[in-house]
Amino acid sequence: MKVLKFVVLMSLSAAAFAQTPAAKPTDAQKAFTELKSLAGKWDATVTTEPKIPQMEQGMIAQVNMRVLSRGNSLVHEMYDPVHADEPSHFDHPVTMFYLDGDKLLLTHYCDAGNRPRMSGRVSPDGKTIEFDFIDVSGSLKYGHMQHALFTIIDADHHTEDWTYMMPGDKPMRAHFEMKRAQ
Repeated sequence: MKVLKFVVLMSLSAAAFAQTPAAKPTDAQKAFTELKSLAGKWDATVTTEPKIPQMEQGMIAQVNMRVLSRGNSLVHEMYDPVHADEPSHFDHPVTMFYLDGDKLLLTHYCDAGNRPRMSGRVSPDGKTIEFDFIDVSGSLKYGHMQHALFTIIDADHHTEDWTYMMPGDKPMRAHFEMKRAQ
């Protein structure tokens, strides 16, 4: 009899769970879904302010974005297409996007040897996702990434604006015009 009661209770709870309406997605979930729609390969034209003498303005970079961990994270890998397979010698920063409860977070694995974390928020129209600095682990000797802004134009175009805080709290901004690679 006890077994029968247990089976009936389990059946009823399973039926109740199946009929529970899906919760309305949070702003963080909506923003994360929007970011995941950017999965794929991207060609970027990069400009900086102030201009970096050793970096040609309008330089071409590539970004590969992949959804991982059964949809629980998005990796953003940036690289110089000429040296894509040499991340130990050339810039190759990696950024991970993920949800933590009701927050959209990113951790940037920087070429400067540190890992800043930022918290994201989405604009009312859902097309702009802005990330603000929370904290950083690792050395600050060479500076750290401070801010990021993603603006989604359409399925094949978006912009990224990254602010790097140089030593002495001097900001350097990089603007990326992104076009989906064919």
